[in-house]
Amino acid sequence: MKITRLHVFQLQGVMEFPGAFWEERLVRPIDVYPEHKAEGPSNTPEVGDGKYLIESSCVEVETDEGVTGLGGPITADQAQVIARQFSPIAVGEDPRATERIWDKIYRSQVHGRGGVVMMALSALDCALWDLKGKWAGAPVYRLLGGPTRPEVPAYASALGFSLEPDLVRERARMIVSQGFKATKWFFRHGHLDGREGIRKNLELARTLREAVGDDVDIMLDAWMSWSVPYAISMAKQLAEYNPRWLEEPMMADKEREGCALIRQQSPVAIATGEHQYTRWGLKGLMDSRSADILQPDIYWAGGISEVVKICNIASTYDLPVVPHGHSVPATAHLILSQPANTCPILEYLIKWNEIHQFFWKEPVKPVNGVVRLTEKPGIGVEIDEAKIVKRRELN
Repeated sequence: MKITRLHVFQLQGVMEFPGAFWEERLVRPIDVYPEHKAEGPSNTPEVGDGKYLIESSCVEVETDEGVTGLGGPITADQAQVIARQFSPIAVGEDPRATERIWDKIYRSQVHGRGGVVMMALSALDCALWDLKGKWAGAPVYRLLGGPTRPEVPAYASALGFSLEPDLVRERARMIVSQGFKATKWFFRHGHLDGREGIRKNLELARTLREAVGDDVDIMLDAWMSWSVPYAISMAKQLAEYNPRWLEEPMMADKEREGCALIRQQSPVAIATGEHQYTRWGLKGLMDSRSADILQPDIYWAGGISEVVKICNIASTYDLPVVPHGHSVPATAHLILSQPANTCPILEYLIKWNEIHQFFWKEPVKPVNGVVRLTEKPGIGVEIDEAKIVKRRELN
């Protein structure tokens, strides 16, 4: 079997959602500049009352035997990297030789060890695993050595939800009523926002704990926007509310040293690694003892092939891996191939999954707070043609 084409294309559709889709945003590193601090949440384009334009790019690996593999959603610039830079290397290769293809592309991209290029390689790798599963007639978790269990618990990430206390209380209780035993929320304030910012951050944690009670985990995400002294101070104050972890307090280039210093004094576990790439980036966090929980994203850090390696290395440090949740379908397969102590839980971004899985015929969603095994071959995603308003070829 040989690859004949890396086919990239963009889909457009219209999602119906009552009211404002994005109600609030998270704190960002660029918010140190007042003009950016004042910006509201990013908007998914609204094309009518309660209707939003959804655009998703995908890659499909085509072969001379008719077996295909699907990867996505990705951005249009990632799609162009696949079409222009990866195609000359991948076309003619055996698509089942995922290690060979990954290594050849990685070695060809000496300035692409992160960012758009690595994200593009991650998507292609996932598409190749989807193809390999379809060729074998088996779900990807079986090809990876699983399943290790019939289901995995999910935690609900509330990115984009309002941070008004009454609404936080209402939505947190709604999440618990849906069967989730853990929920993550995102701070809006950083180290330059003074006492009022500290008060509002603590108010969020207090409101969540009061809403969900003592038997549900809460996680709190600073999205790379704090300083070391501020994170240490906040962690000590947040400890009263018993969060499961404090996430990504430092920018990625500073987190080895910064998170290591924070961990030395924090009574709260530190989770990070979402914006690191490849086994080398994540191993750096392990060696510097910068994290209690590692969070590589399968669609960013190098694909299924690479995150399996990250899990193997992490197991030697006795560190859990909780992948960031860009792609629930791909992540579920990887997690279900790993022991529960290595990959204990799956992230489900509530609003993002309405967008990221919009075009899938059968989106992978938690039921009663858990994601269960599927016997579908490959990763198990298929495009719902009925949702496509416009399709544009990108190569």
